[in-house]
Amino acid sequence: MKPQKGSKLLRKGRASIKNHHYLITTTVLKRRPIFNHPEAAQIILSSLHWLESQKRIILDATVIMPDHLHFVAALRQDSLDRLMHSLKSYTAKKINALLNRQGAFWQPQYHDHTVRKDDDLNEVVLYSLNNPVRARLVDDFHNYPYWYCRWEV
Repeated sequence: MKPQKGSKLLRKGRASIKNHHYLITTTVLKRRPIFNHPEAAQIILSSLHWLESQKRIILDATVIMPDHLHFVAALRQDSLDRLMHSLKSYTAKKINALLNRQGAFWQPQYHDHTVRKDDDLNEVVLYSLNNPVRARLVDDFHNYPYWYCRWEV
């Protein structure tokens, strides 16, 4: 039996392995384009860099789309669930305050994909960074304002 979208069964088998790289995607509730607000997108980017400064992750790359977030990172401590709870809780409070709104901000689930090889890491990073191109927001991801990559691309 295949689990339903959003089902708790999707978490079954999820592993959190230190020093492994993950592609993580999470979406704003009802896919609202909240990250079209530059300050909201900056809160996400600053939060990811803060998590790295606290040695919780090694941030490889991120792209903040209008209604969702992709990031590639290696876990340094905690589990994926604890990391995502921390990120989502903090950013929801900050962005809700910024936009003078209340209530749930993020969809409850997130998608994670373990990156298994170094070659795959390059592909996953480039896939993430090219998300604004596939969405036809820009012709070249370098022209998109809300991205970061630890390496020169």
